[in-house]
Amino acid sequence: MAGLSPEDCALQSMPKASPVKWHLGHVTWFFETFVLSPHVRRYRPYNEAFAHIFNSHFDSLGSRFPRENRGLLSRPSLDDVIAYRARVNEAIVDFLSNRWPLPAGAMDALQLAIQHEQKQQEQILADLKHLWSSNPMRPAYRPMPLQAATAARPLVWFPCAEGLREIGYQGEDFCFDNERPAHRQYVQGFELASRLVTVGEYLDFMDDGGYQRAELWMSDGWSHVRRLGWQAPLYWERQGRKWLQFTLAGQREVDPDEPVCHVSWYEADAYARWAGARLPTEAEWETAANDATQGGNFLESGRLHPSPLSALRADWGPAQLFGDAWEWTSSTHQPYPGYKAQSGPIGEYSSRFMVNQFVLRGGSCATPQSHIRSSYRNFQPPHTRWQFTGIRLARDAR
Repeated sequence: MAGLSPEDCALQSMPKASPVKWHLGHVTWFFETFVLSPHVRRYRPYNEAFAHIFNSHFDSLGSRFPRENRGLLSRPSLDDVIAYRARVNEAIVDFLSNRWPLPAGAMDALQLAIQHEQKQQEQILADLKHLWSSNPMRPAYRPMPLQAATAARPLVWFPCAEGLREIGYQGEDFCFDNERPAHRQYVQGFELASRLVTVGEYLDFMDDGGYQRAELWMSDGWSHVRRLGWQAPLYWERQGRKWLQFTLAGQREVDPDEPVCHVSWYEADAYARWAGARLPTEAEWETAANDATQGGNFLESGRLHPSPLSALRADWGPAQLFGDAWEWTSSTHQPYPGYKAQSGPIGEYSSRFMVNQFVLRGGSCATPQSHIRSSYRNFQPPHTRWQFTGIRLARDAR
């Protein structure tokens, strides 16, 4: 939030996005509701009215303010929400100081609240980018760090043998419930692209009439193309012969060597079909990622934008599996075999979104690095474009 004005924090650009102020209030409410209220004796909520305002989707906890109207909330003010956060921070510190080590239930709730806040940090950046993209001043959130020029690495294919694989989180540390239970799944032999699809490659798709060829698109995707006038990824605009894109560092010309970003599942699927390939299943992606390093362009780099691939070595396997852009898979977000939602409100965290969503893997340039792992399952509806989403190709073994 550093450097943002109260106006920046109060506005909402579309029904699926939320104001920065609301995000701050929501993560604070999450700590208060799931950590402090159940585990601190005689804890009194900061403001009883905030539960209605900052509850996201937990229907069992009471009524909720409509998501599409969050930009109408001039009150509580930003100062009120910051004071709310300071009060809850202080209560959390007191709780940790007086109850260490924490009981198992309190520790689980605290870990979930921290991980949830990391997700909201990325959501703040995605929502703020969408908000500012409609501002004619094209404001910049942060300057983009300088990076040495790098030419695109040729795409090559890495083979992965068929076999019975362990899918899902198998460790003892924190994970979200949709990553469990770990289970065995048979994976056919496949090949995975060495890197993400670049802007230059996506421009070839566009120049070949990709947005005008109905045969490349799923029916619902083609409906979105015609109804919404899609002609390029989100945040791109044509000026003469150049394509420009809006970034969190302001407006800039597209770089053909960097990964394409802000494409929907429909666009990713259409591109893959045009390229004579397909999107990987999430089991294929996880199979490849289990042996990969977690080096990548994450939030900590400060770029907040995908980076061109700087190196590619055959003995390292596929690159850019982590960071830069979330990678669409062909898998729908469904429960793993044996999955059971937790009892109580916590059980609503993931289970209510196990329909009409596709799985994304790997994290992005706006994801905190400590937040991601090979078993992590993000999910979005197939028309989503304002998240930091990109494309990796796969194909059947030849």
